[in-house]
Parts: sequence; C-alpha cells; structure tokens
Amino acid sequence: MTDVTALTDDRLELGEGSRWTGDRLVLVDIPAGRLLAAREPDGRPASLTELARLPEPLAAVAPVADRPGAWLAATGTGFALLDSDGVRPVAAPEPVTQRPWRMNDAVADHAGRFWAGSMACDQSPGCGALYRLDPDGSVRTVLTGLTIANGPAFSPDGRTMYLSDTPLGHIDRFDVDPDTGELGARRPFVRLDPERGAPDGLTVDADGFLWVALFGGGAVHRYRPDGELDRRITVPARQPTSVCLAGTTLVVTSGRGGLEEPGPQDGAVLVTHAGARGVEALPVRIVSRR
Repeated sequence: MTDVTALTDDRLELGEGSRWTGDRLVLVDIPAGRLLAAREPDGRPASLTELARLPEPLAAVAPVADRPGAWLAATGTGFALLDSDGVRPVAAPEPVTQRPWRMNDAVADHAGRFWAGSMACDQSPGCGALYRLDPDGSVRTVLTGLTIANGPAFSPDGRTMYLSDTPLGHIDRFDVDPDTGELGARRPFVRLDPERGAPDGLTVDADGFLWVALFGGGAVHRYRPDGELDRRITVPARQPTSVCLAGTTLVVTSGRGGLEEPGPQDGAVLVTHAGARGVEALPVRIVSRR
C-alpha cells in the first residue's frame, strides 16, 4: 500500500492549483483567496506559509518569467498580477454566461501563454469556458460550452493539451500548435464512471503520463499517453482536487467544503512517493507595453 501522509496540520476549504516551481510548492485555497507555499527541506515540503490573500476567489497562479516573486493569477472573473507592489488587474475575459461566474484552474504553456478555465458559481451546465491570455495581454475565448473546466495540462513537447470537464467525467486531448497556441483536433481521452470520482486537476510527468485527481473518488489516477490506466493511488481525503509532482513526490490537494462531516484528512495537502518525476511549472511571459 502506498504511504500517503499529510504535509501539515492545515485543512483547506478548497485547496487547488498545486504547482512545483523548482524551489517551492505553491497552491491556493480558492474561496479564502489565499496563495500558499512550502519549501522542500530534506526532500519533502515541510510547512505552508501565506504569500498573499485576495478579497475574491483565487483559482490558480503561475510564476512570471524573469520576475522572481511575481505571480500571474486567475482570480475573480479575470487575471491579475501579484507581486511586492500588491495586486494589479491585467485583463478581463468576455463572459460566456449571464450567471455569476468565476475563473477556475489555470496553467502556463511552453510559450508563456496562460490558459484558464471558468465555471458558473452554481455549476450550471455549459456555462464555463477556456480562455487563453497571450503575452501581449490579449485574451481569447478558446472553448465554450464547458461546465467546470479543470487542468489544463500540456505534454512535455507542448503539442498536446489535456482538459477535464469535471461534472461530465470527461478528459479530452487537443492538438496544439506550439508556435501560435491554436487548438487542433479534439479527441476523447478518458471517460470516467461517476462511481470512481470526477476528474479534477491534472498534471503531466516527465514521461508524458497524465495524473488526475478524482474529486469524490478519494484517489489519483495515472494514465499512459494512449489513455490506458497505469496506476491508481488511494488517498485518505474524499475530495482530491489537484496534483503535482515536486521532483518525485506526489502532492495532492483536497477540499472539505460541502462535506457534512469532514474526516481528519479532508482538506489536507497530501504527499507520497510518486515513482515518477515531475516537470516544473512553466512561467508566463508578460510583454511590457508602453
């Protein structure tokens, strides 16, 4: 049995967006608007510290290239820069619903573009989208008709993107032009039985295998590039939300929100040996405009 332990005593309402940046783990607690980090002494993260607290839901961040300590955030209904000067809005995407909505999971690609999903606050079907923030500050609506867009995650060569639509149990893969960021063919990758959980956050390891947090399923799956299930890791939290690999350590965030009687590990950040090596979070690139 895989030894899964809690990183700290912290229990988060909705821990999400775990990323390994090479010297630290970062993650968010979405409804609290908190950006949290942990360094990795002796081969394993040891404690969470708060880097920032926003007055709105904070869904995910990526480091900013050539700007140590700066983060680009998918927060509220837009994008913002977090640095020593505070919080500065960067861009606002076009809403695809008239219902209250917010940004959701987000990640940078190899060219420094920032891809972010969205969702209706009441999780209404078809009210989510996938947006792409380019380095010049322009925002493009890439996909519509989603419900809760999670991921995305990119293959090591940047030519494949994986995206989950959590309530549907779907993970799709897309061809990507790495030069332009344009999406090509969309193909089903995994269709999950609801009894096994719903696909939430995603990450791709150095070998091109996809790791998936199964919200409501108390587990993490690792899939081969051909879509075959390679491994199932059971975790002691019912609502795993995101995954990343800090070197060879698997990090799994979880949430306790919505549970009538949360268990002792619900909301914990969990760690275990991955038996695989991760890839550092890619930075976003922001072109200065005069």
